[in-house]
Formats: sequence, structure tokens, C-alpha cells
Amino acid sequence: MFKITEKQELGPKVYLMKVKAPLVAKNAKPGQFFIVRVYDKGERIPLTIADYEKDEITMVFQTVGLTTYLLSKKEVGESVKDIVGPLGNPSEIVKYDEGSVVLVGGGVGIAPVYPIAKGFKEAGNRVKVILGARSKNLLFWEDRFREFCDDVLVTTDDGSYGRKGFVTDVLKDLVENGEKIAQVTAVGPPIMMKFVCEVTRPYKIKTIVSLNSIMVDGTGMCGACRVEVGGETKLTCQDGPEFDGHLVNFDLLLERLRMYKKEEKEAMEHFEEKEEIVHED
Repeated sequence: MFKITEKQELGPKVYLMKVKAPLVAKNAKPGQFFIVRVYDKGERIPLTIADYEKDEITMVFQTVGLTTYLLSKKEVGESVKDIVGPLGNPSEIVKYDEGSVVLVGGGVGIAPVYPIAKGFKEAGNRVKVILGARSKNLLFWEDRFREFCDDVLVTTDDGSYGRKGFVTDVLKDLVENGEKIAQVTAVGPPIMMKFVCEVTRPYKIKTIVSLNSIMVDGTGMCGACRVEVGGETKLTCQDGPEFDGHLVNFDLLLERLRMYKKEEKEAMEHFEEKEEIVHED
């Protein structure tokens, strides 16, 4: 059992949890993920590591289905059934002689960008971060990034904070205004990462994306997390989660992510029906 030591609501349906996981924290590196199971007979879901220190790891998640909803109901002092990790390959962090490293985080993808940005900065790079959210109340950790980044640029879809628009608008401005960029790393909704890649493609800027495909075991046995990269089938858990964004077949990824929407909805509805019966009794 893995004890919850801290819980925060970062925004509507967005939660931060710190969990005691000494071995995971000891071995974790930027860009890796873990798999969490809330209850004994529960679903196993992958979450990218948002931070790690001493004997704790930090997870940030949004309630989008039954498992994340159940996880959000856990409180400090309670435990989750198990955590497996760190899994996947860590981010390839290098020192660039020329150009800045631009990290793009969208939605809850802001969280896993944090350790990657820290890694690039500690390696001696000039680091710029673009943070995007639908509205101000869904934006988080801006202050954390400002502590060490050379520049932090913020966008909201509705214009409630920062620049109105999308992260791609800011990235496009940087490129067109002559910013020398050595690498772009994007983490967030697949559609966002797809369009980040389309911005950088004409300029041949190295662009890395972190994929969060459907996953079951997380160790390469099931093949559920397969993605197409450069015309070849890759496993997110074994070969990723980071890939060259210009080679990822995002249309296929988006199609696969929609495969179980019906079942996810039915599972939530079934749970809500059971909850209503309990409350009526």
C-alpha cells in the first residue's frame, strides 16, 4: 500500500497528490511514468511523474473517468493499492551549445513538463516554457516555473489570463521572430502536440512529444499502447513515452484513444447508479 501524504485541488477536477513510494522516487528520472491501481480489483492507469524527492512522488491528474474519479476521492492518510515504476525511458537531456530549449505544456501536461524543464536548466540550457490552459482556473505551477526558467509564456483559450489563444500561437511567434531554438518538447493533449509539430516541421526544429496512449501492463507484454512512429509500430511503455513528434501518426493515435469511450461512459454510469442506490438505502 502507498500512503497519500498530500492532496491539493489545483483546479476544477484537477488534483495533485504526493504518495510515499521510496523505490520509485529513488530511481525516477524526468519524462518517466508509473502505473497506479487505486483498489484491489481496480483498473491500472499510467500517469507521468510530475515530481519526485526523497521517498515521495507527485502525481497530477484530471478526473476523466471512473478510476481517476475514485482516485480523487482518496484523502491524506489513506493509501492506493499499488504503484509500479518508474517505467519508460527518461527524457534525453543534453546541453546545447546554441539555441534555447522550449518546453510546451498543455492542460495537465504542464505537470510532467516541470521535471523535464528543470533537467534541461540544470544541464546549462536556456529554457523557455509555454503553458496553456482552457482558462485561468485550470492553470497551475506558473510560479514554480518562474523560479528557474529564463522565460515563462502563458496562454488561455478564453483569454482569462495571459495571452488569448493557443500554445501554438506563442510558439509560432517565437519561431517567426527569429528565436534560435535547439529543441521543442511538448506534453499535453494529443491534438495540441500534433499542431505543435506542424508549427516546427517547416523549420526542421527537433520536436519531442510525450505520448500517453491506452496502456494495460506497462512493460511491453500486452501491446495495448502501440503507436505508429515513422511507419513502424512502437510501444509507448518500452520505446517511449517520448518520440520524435514529426514521425508520430497522430491521427491513428487519436483514433485509438477513442476506442473505449463508450465503455468508459458505461462504467461511470454504472458506478453512479450504484451510488444512488446506496444513498437511497
